[in-house]
Amino acid sequence: MPSLVLDTHSMIWFLNQSPRLSSTAQQAIQSTIDNGHPAYVSAISVAEVIYLVEKRRLLRSQLDDFVATLRREDSGFVVVPFDLAIAEALSRIPRDIVPDMPDRIIAATALYLKLPLVTYDAKISAAQLPIIW
Repeated sequence: MPSLVLDTHSMIWFLNQSPRLSSTAQQAIQSTIDNGHPAYVSAISVAEVIYLVEKRRLLRSQLDDFVATLRREDSGFVVVPFDLAIAEALSRIPRDIVPDMPDRIIAATALYLKLPLVTYDAKISAAQLPIIW
């Protein structure tokens, strides 16, 4: 599997080995990493995890694990900053289909990188991006 982009939940579920992550998604992520290709994660996902910890929907330890994994050079994960090019790609993700801004940024990241997105989110899937689930 070549490179791909993970949405926030997919990354969390992958790290936690959650059964909520589909076997197809699990295999795609693992194959990407095992074959030495980067698995990209938008920087907005870090902000989203912080927000979920603040809302008590995730544990602080999950945030710590998330960030520690992204910091490890050998993890296979690469953080993609939210920059001007990705901000401009937002206009190609219809707000009426994907109204949540973090989701739009993640989708725009995949669109800009021309890579499939690992997501279970039906709204993002409706945006006509290559999806792995």
